[in-house]
Formats: sequence, C-alpha cells, structure tokens
Amino acid sequence: MTVAWIMVGLLTVGTVVIKAAGPIALGGRDLPPQLEGVVARLAPSLLAALVVVDTFGGDRTLVINETAVGLAAAAGALLAKLPMFAVVVLAAVATAAARALA
Repeated sequence: MTVAWIMVGLLTVGTVVIKAAGPIALGGRDLPPQLEGVVARLAPSLLAALVVVDTFGGDRTLVINETAVGLAAAAGALLAKLPMFAVVVLAAVATAAARALA
C-alpha cells in the first residue's frame, strides 16, 4: 500500500469520526439557540472565505487578476437581482473577456 492510500484511509476514518461526534455529543437533544446561529452562519462564511482566498490569494501576496473582474461582475449581477444563470454567464463572460484582453 502506498503512502497516498494510507492517507486517504486515515482521512476517511477521521471524517467519519468528526461527523459522528456531533450526534453522539448531543444525544438527540436540540442545539442551544446561540449555537444554531453560529452553525447557520458557518457555511456561508467559509464559502466566502474560500472565494476570497481563491480570487485574491497568490503566493502569500495579494493578486488582482482576471478572476477579480469575474467576481466583480457576479457581485454586480447579484446586486441587480438577476437570475443565477445570468450571474454565472456574466461572470464567465467578464472573466473570459479580461483574459482575452490581458
């Protein structure tokens, strides 16, 4: 067995343990209201952080490139309350145009 497969197996077991820890710790009880707010905000904030790091993060430097143009176009389309399909198409077109011009 290679090191990669051992790592995949360990990560799989770790993921199952982490996912099982919540229900085991709660024992069928509901979360306290303070934690419900945290859990509800956790996924959107992590997604936003991933988008920012992927868009502007370089090799430990701030990078502003064509993907920032696409992100700005998507933000503008969302502010204009366009349908999600139009937001994605606009972001893709803006990114492609910026890459073509660069």
